[in-house]
Amino acid sequence: MNSNNNQRLALGLDSSTQSLSAIIIDIDTAEKCFEHSIDYRADARTNGFGIGEDYILPTKSEGEAEQPPLMYLTSLDAMFADIRESGVTLEHIVAINTSGQQHGHVYLNRNAGHIFSNLQTEESSTLELKTLLGGAFSYYNAPIWMTANTVAQTEHVRDAVGGKAEMIKRSGSDAPLRFTGAVIRRVAEQSSRSYAATDKIQLISSFIPAVLTGNPLVPIDTGNACGMSLMNYRDKVWDAELVAATADDLPGGSEGLLAKLPELAPPDSVVGNIATYFVEKHGFDSECAIVTGSGDNPQAKVPVAGDLLSLGTSFVNMVSTDGDTLDPEGFANAMYDGIGRPFMFGCRTNGAMVWDAVRNNYGFSKEEYEPAEAALEQVSPGQFMTFWQPKTESFPVSGAFELIRTNESDSPNLAEDYSGVIETSLAAVYVYSQVFTKQTQDTLYVTGGATDSSQIMRRVAGIWNRPVASVEKGGAALGAAVAGSKAYCDHKSETFDIEKFSTEVLKRGEIIEPVAADVAAYHGDGNYLERFRETYERIIRENPLS
Repeated sequence: MNSNNNQRLALGLDSSTQSLSAIIIDIDTAEKCFEHSIDYRADARTNGFGIGEDYILPTKSEGEAEQPPLMYLTSLDAMFADIRESGVTLEHIVAINTSGQQHGHVYLNRNAGHIFSNLQTEESSTLELKTLLGGAFSYYNAPIWMTANTVAQTEHVRDAVGGKAEMIKRSGSDAPLRFTGAVIRRVAEQSSRSYAATDKIQLISSFIPAVLTGNPLVPIDTGNACGMSLMNYRDKVWDAELVAATADDLPGGSEGLLAKLPELAPPDSVVGNIATYFVEKHGFDSECAIVTGSGDNPQAKVPVAGDLLSLGTSFVNMVSTDGDTLDPEGFANAMYDGIGRPFMFGCRTNGAMVWDAVRNNYGFSKEEYEPAEAALEQVSPGQFMTFWQPKTESFPVSGAFELIRTNESDSPNLAEDYSGVIETSLAAVYVYSQVFTKQTQDTLYVTGGATDSSQIMRRVAGIWNRPVASVEKGGAALGAAVAGSKAYCDHKSETFDIEKFSTEVLKRGEIIEPVAADVAAYHGDGNYLERFRETYERIIRENPLS
C-alpha cells in the first residue's frame, strides 16, 4: 500500500444479499488498492442475526424475503476495521460511494433524526452502530428484492394508474412483484402500526449514506428509484399518480406516503461529509465526502458506457438508450446508471446454468469446458436448436419446460445439444431486446466466464451482428468506486475523464468482428432468429405459467 500523504482514494461499498463488499481505487492513478468481502453467514461478526442458508430471515408467509438492518450496520463496522487492519490509511479515503441491492429498503421512525444525530458526537465512537441506531426503525426488518408476495398489490397499482401501458410510460417498467412501491403497500396493509410510525423510507443504497453522514434525510438517487414503481422515469420526480395508486386506502393516503419518501437527487452527487463517529472510531478524515449512491445494477453498469451483456448463471443485458426508449412488453426495466446515464435492464433467469446442465448430461462437470469447446468447433453457427427452461422465466415471461430438440436425430450428441442450447438462449436475449436496442456497429461488451470461449464469443458477434469484446468482471462495488471518483472530482470542479479511467480500471479484451457466414445464418437466408422466435413462442404457449 502506497503511504503517499497526498494519496486520494475512493471507496466503493456494495451491500448485497449475501455480503458487504469493498473496493478502493486511487483516484489519480486508477490503481485498485484494496478488495474485500464480508459474507454475512461466514463471518463471525455478522452471522448472529438469524438469517438462513438463503440469507433471509425465517418467513411468516410464502414469498416473503427480509433481512435484519442491524446486520448491515454491523458489516459496516466490520469492513472499516478490516480495511484499517489491511494497512490502508482510511484518512486518505476522500470519497465513499454505495451500491445497494435494488428494491431493498428500511423504515425509519420519528426518532431517527435524534438517534442519527448521536453519530456526530465523539462519545458515540465507544459504541457499535447496531447499538447506536437500533432504536431508529419502525418496521424492524428490511424487505429485499427476493420478495414475491405482492401480486395483489402490483395488480392494484397497475390497474389504478390505467393499465400496463400507462404503468410503463410513467415508471419505465411494468409492476414487478419485487419493486419497492408494491412492497411498501403490503407492509402498510399487514403492519399498519409500523407504517403509521414511519417517518422516512430509505432504500438500502441510501440508508448506508444516511448512516455515514448521520442524516436520515439524505435523498434517494434517481437511478435506484427506478426500481420503486413510484418515480416518473422521464421527469425524475415522484409521480403523483403512482404514489396515489400505491397509497390508495392506506393511512395518510398519498400525502402520507409522499411525506415518507426522501427527496430525489442524481446518483453521483455529494450528500454530505462523513459523521464524527467514523472519524473517531475508524480514522476517516472529517472532510471525506459521501456520495448519494445507487443500486447494484446501476453501479455495475458505470464502467461500461456502451451495451453490456453479462453471461452468468442468469443473463443480464444492459442496453444504453436515449432515455425515451422503453420496453412496451414490460420484460425489461428502464433505469439510470450510477452517473445518471439511461439504460434498459433485461434479466433472463435461464442462463449459463442451462449450458452447465447440458454438459452435465454428457458426463462433464460444471468446470469441464474443453470437451464442450471442442464440440462447438465441429458445428457451424445456426445449425441446431435445443430449448431448455428449467426455471420460470421473466425475459420473456414464460413457464418452465424440459429439454426439447427441434432437429430430428437418431443419436443426439454434445455438439448438437450444446451449440443448440447456447444459440437459443442467446437468441432469446437478442430477440426480446430488439425493441429497445438501436442498430449499431458499436462494440458490444461481454462479461462472465463464457468470454473465455472463442466459439461462444463468435456466436454472440453473429447473433448481434456487431463487434464484441470481453470485459473483465467488475461488479457493483467497483462501479460505485468509479462513480465515487467522478463525483468527488465533479464536487471539487476537477476534470475527470470517466471513459479513460474506466478503461484503466476494467480491462477490455480484443475486438471480435462478426463472421459474414454466421450473420447470414442468423439474419439472412438461414433465418435462424426468425425460426427461433416462431418455435420458442409455440413452446411457451404449450408450457404456460403454472
